[in-house]
Amino acid sequence: MLLALPPVAVEAPPRDPFFDNAKLLVIVLVVLGHAWEPLVGLPGERPLRAAYLLVYLFHMPVFVLVSGWFSQSFRGEPRQLRRLLTGVLAPFLLWNTLLTLWVQWLAGDRLALAPLTPTWVLWFLMSLFLWRITAPLWRLVRWPVPVALAVFLLSGAFTFGPMLSLARTLEFLPYFVIGLCLRREHLDRLLALRHVRLYAAAAFAAVAALAWAAAPSTDVNWLYRSGSSGSLHVSYARWLAESSVVFLLGLLLTAAFLALVPRRATWFSGLGAGTMYAFLLHPFLQRALLLKGWYRWSFLHHPGGWLLLTVGAVALALLLCTAPVRRLLRPLVEPRLGRLLRPEPEQPARAGAQIRP
Repeated sequence: MLLALPPVAVEAPPRDPFFDNAKLLVIVLVVLGHAWEPLVGLPGERPLRAAYLLVYLFHMPVFVLVSGWFSQSFRGEPRQLRRLLTGVLAPFLLWNTLLTLWVQWLAGDRLALAPLTPTWVLWFLMSLFLWRITAPLWRLVRWPVPVALAVFLLSGAFTFGPMLSLARTLEFLPYFVIGLCLRREHLDRLLALRHVRLYAAAAFAAVAALAWAAAPSTDVNWLYRSGSSGSLHVSYARWLAESSVVFLLGLLLTAAFLALVPRRATWFSGLGAGTMYAFLLHPFLQRALLLKGWYRWSFLHHPGGWLLLTVGAVALALLLCTAPVRRLLRPLVEPRLGRLLRPEPEQPARAGAQIRP
């Protein structure tokens, strides 16, 4: 049982192709889901809607769980706080402003900013900041996963506004805490199971059949994890039941997805380091296509159009993760705040370590 947090690692582990592969595949699904999103509510789109439901059950849980995994060493040290500010909070503030202004300009709305209210997909960066800054607190909790589950289940009784993305932060919290609690032996045990890939494929097939059956009547807002019982206009008891099912299906598919991820370096492993770029950049194109009427093109409402949209979304995700894009936009995605932050104190050289000139 995942009831205790592992010891804090002294040094960051070397880059693992398994996680690079997982992050790259998930960001492709994120871009793909956003490309499909404007079409899933139209009549006659049941196959696309079922695929959308399937993807939305697990793609963000995977992202959140992996984020928890990489937060295991976070103890609130000055260098870690510096990295949190430059790698998460500053990009959120900058790109949230840019995306807000972009959407308002495209829509012809009056320009107005709400810095702490995430625009569309950027809720994840705000939530990641809140999850990671509280990671040391979860080390003080005797049973972190059950407590996180209780927080998630209680959150449905309250209605939160859009500021700070608190609803999603609390509903996705258990996945983050599970990521914090995971040890390498847990993953190794999962991946070493005999026929694990067969079981994972069977899990996806079963949930895909469920998504097909539920596609015509399911409200996709349940999968966004941003609605309380009040905002979804259901009783708290029903919210508890349906949110619990969505959570468990997400956890099942997260485990199945990780079982299917290639464990060795692949041709796309190197792109896994650039997923933040794809995450931040693709909304600008998607919003432009949507608000300028491209989704009204009749061809996109047929299987051939779905295929074209899918291929285009996958290509866009891969392109935005490439090294040239990262080199060009690194100052905006990974801003340096040297003038705002105190200089980082020099670390004493460890015994036996090579000192580079």
